[in-house]
Amino acid sequence: MRRAVYNADHEAFRETLRAFIEAEVVPHYDQWYEAGIVPKEFYRKLGELGIFGIEVPEEFGGAGETSFKFAAVLHEECARAAVSFGGSAVHADLCLPYLLRYCTEEQKQRWLPGFVDGTNMFGIAMTEPGTGSDLAGMKTTATRDGDHYVLNGAKTFITGGVNADRVIVCARTSPPREDDRRFGISLLVVDTTSPGYEVGRKLDKLGLKTSDTAELFFTDVRVPVEDLLGEENRGFSYLGQNLPRERLTIAFGSYAQAKAAIDFAKDYTQQRDVFGKPVASFQNTKFELAACKAKLDAMESAVDRGLDLHDADELTAADAASLKLFCTEAASDIIDRCLQLHGGYGYMTEYPITRLYADNRVNRIYGGTSEVMKTIIAKDMGL
Repeated sequence: MRRAVYNADHEAFRETLRAFIEAEVVPHYDQWYEAGIVPKEFYRKLGELGIFGIEVPEEFGGAGETSFKFAAVLHEECARAAVSFGGSAVHADLCLPYLLRYCTEEQKQRWLPGFVDGTNMFGIAMTEPGTGSDLAGMKTTATRDGDHYVLNGAKTFITGGVNADRVIVCARTSPPREDDRRFGISLLVVDTTSPGYEVGRKLDKLGLKTSDTAELFFTDVRVPVEDLLGEENRGFSYLGQNLPRERLTIAFGSYAQAKAAIDFAKDYTQQRDVFGKPVASFQNTKFELAACKAKLDAMESAVDRGLDLHDADELTAADAASLKLFCTEAASDIIDRCLQLHGGYGYMTEYPITRLYADNRVNRIYGGTSEVMKTIIAKDMGL
């Protein structure tokens, strides 16, 4: 279907990005994949390219754009080339809204120039070993001591946790109330060089191999009060306000992966001969790819509408939950069917479809599981 969601600026960005990926990422990607991490100096190159500054105001070194569609283009181009930019998506897509919305002017002056040029990489630490989706049950504490908070606790599954220079840490600054267990959570922007801050294991994941996902430990880490993000004890509401954007990101990332999977399967089946003719010539192959394309068209319509709603500041929590649920489940089906068309080679990691299959699986888990999305949608329906 003809898409109308992008304008000439988005397409120019696509061309620049495609050339950059071909020159700076593809030649090194297998090495990054084996190492399980993107070298930190690569983030400086992304900064030079302007990737991190698209939505940052010009006064802090950014481009001052308000459209989130540039991020969607980036996901599409990475999926097309079967690569990723490591943990940088958390830096640009997830952390930036917190900084733009809740930072003081003084904090923006300190943090945003380095954010833009890639010398001050950000991560966000919500999940704890015993909490999962139940963020209100977090145990990490930040106790006020004069002009500092003293941070103690642990976090896990923190994307970008190895390479991060600053991490937005969710911690309890007050006990929960009897009638509101979400009360008492605050956001602290923690310098990763602080004494008592420790990066634990770089976790070995099924997919997203180039994304450094880590455990973090805090032992009496002293965080200056001026590094509190927003107001004390209001952190949970801040997290909720930014979740729709995070879930939209996962939705259009899933769409991009599904689109790439169809392209990979189409190319493979046209080149692979069985019984003396291309696999693509068999009716089953045509029917499978046609069914995948029809489902992708539905995903595309949904994602494009979500992008327009986001840019108009009209994307609701229920909208984002519906998008995430539909797109992640549909992408999982498409990618599985495309892998099947590769036969035994679909199980070999040298083929992009195999890595894509592993990378995609987490989309139904992080940012809120599919089951949580159903709960949000049902509540919005009055059920």
